[in-house]
Order: sequence, then structure tokens, then C-alpha cells
Amino acid sequence: MSIITIGLSPAWDITCCGRNLDWDLHQTIDEQIIRPAGKALNVSKALAWMGQQNIAAGLWGRDDYRQMARLVRKMWPSIELKMTTVDGATRQNVTVVDTADGRDMHLRSKSQLASPKTLKKLQSNLKTVVQPGSICVFAGTMPEGGLLADTIRLLEFCRSRGARIALDTSGSASRQIVDAGSVWLIKPNVAELRDLLGEPIKDGPVSLARAGRKLLDKVEIVLISRGVGGAVVVTKQGAWQARCLSRATAASTVGCGDCFLAGFLKALQDKPSMRSALATATKVAGARAWGWTDSKSWPQARRQVQIESGRVM
Repeated sequence: MSIITIGLSPAWDITCCGRNLDWDLHQTIDEQIIRPAGKALNVSKALAWMGQQNIAAGLWGRDDYRQMARLVRKMWPSIELKMTTVDGATRQNVTVVDTADGRDMHLRSKSQLASPKTLKKLQSNLKTVVQPGSICVFAGTMPEGGLLADTIRLLEFCRSRGARIALDTSGSASRQIVDAGSVWLIKPNVAELRDLLGEPIKDGPVSLARAGRKLLDKVEIVLISRGVGGAVVVTKQGAWQARCLSRATAASTVGCGDCFLAGFLKALQDKPSMRSALATATKVAGARAWGWTDSKSWPQARRQVQIESGRVM
């Protein structure tokens, strides 16, 4: 069973770290990190860190495709690239981190790669990639307006090929895609779950489990991330919770949700147990928050992150 990530709004993540940064200053930064990213590719990278071979598909700008491919093959060789290249350059997202004050700023540009033509080309290319039993992960910002209908048709195409669809997006796109009925798994955070249901929900395991059950007529698995509060997974068979007992200082929360989803899918593939998969997902998200995905191997992190998990209802 292959895991295929499909990103329609990929990006270059540029992180600039310095001290005592402020407006109107000309500062020399201490470090700049440039990596190919976007939520879908971040899931692929987390899977690769865990030793899981996977396929990264979706759109990427032709202008910088070679640079991206060279970095992915060097840093995450277990990722098989099946990107659809399209005219233009991939957007750049900039994060500025003030390491002295513990502050950061995220500057996001809008992706211009998706169009009826490029989505049609992507669907054609996926014919040779998506197989019965595949898990197709659609993560990140989805195209807006009329392009959302083309996106929903793309998901339905993957489902018609025998794939299961995992969705991690937000807003109106999330609501419309879930309502279309092609999704197997969704991964909202608490705010996104409230938006999906259009109602206030208390951030507690029992309340979240009850809220998640309202979506089980449309999806099979509702995977809810709670940040430092842990996570809850809801299916028709029951609901489970997990949280980290370790209390290390978080280096950054950027990408934790992507690592969380990757950990869940990897664990569920290895052992079909919701409790076990949720515990693994929570470990991977914790490792990401503490910067261990850059400094430790997955076996090291797995041993060191302590988890508490159990059934909710």
C-alpha cells in the first residue's frame, strides 16, 4: 500500500533566525534555512524521517523544479518524486524568528500554480501513480472559486482508482470537500472542527469525540489535533485520546500537524490499531515541536517521547 502526498499549493519555506529583530533595523541574521515544503511535501518528509517510502505528487513550478528535486533526493532519498511541473515559479513563504525574544513572524504568499489546465494535467499524470489501496493525502491550501470544483473532481478521480483520501485543509474548501463525500480521513485542529460543524465545541476529549461523531456519516476517521493538549481520534468503533507526558521546551510548532498526520498514517499502515496509531502520531508531532526531527533518528525519538493514551468513549 503506497502513501501518495498531493500538494496543490507547494512552497519554499525560508526561515531566517536572528536576535533582537525589529522594524526599521538592518540586522545580520544568524541562520537562513531554505527547504522545499508545503503541507503535502512536509507529510512526505516526515514519512521519510520515519523510514517510510512514499510518493510526492502534486504541482511544482518548472522554474525551480530542478533545485527542489536535487534537495529532496539529497535529504529525503526515500521520497519518490512524481510532481507535475507547470509554468512559473513556486511561491516562497518566509518565517522570521527572533531567537532572543522567542517571537516569530510568518509571511505567506499566494500560490499561482493551480488552473483548470494544470489540474487536468495533474490528473492525467496520476493515472500511473494512484493504484487500488493507495492512500492519497491532499494537504494544504486548496484552490478557491471555480477551481475548487476541479479539485473535488481530482479527489473523486483518485477515489475511483481505488484510493483512500486523507484531507488536511481548512475553511470553505474543507467543508465543501467533506460534503462531497469522497474523503476517508480528515485531520482538523479544534478551531477547524468548530468551523466544519459551525458550532462552539469545548476543547476536551469527550466534547471533541462527540463532535467528531457528527461527521462519521461523511468520513470514516476524524483525527483531531489539540496542540499541547494532545489529540483525539474518532471512528464508528469508538474514540481514543493521547498526549505527551514529556515536557521539553518547544522549539517551533511549524509543521507539527503535518508530522502528526504522517505518524498516524505510517502507524496505521504497520498495525491497524487506532490507539496505537494515535500514540505514534502524537510522538512524531512532539519530536517535531522539540526539533528532534532534525537532530535525532525516529527510533531515538520514539524511545524518548513518553505518551499517555486511552479510550474516550
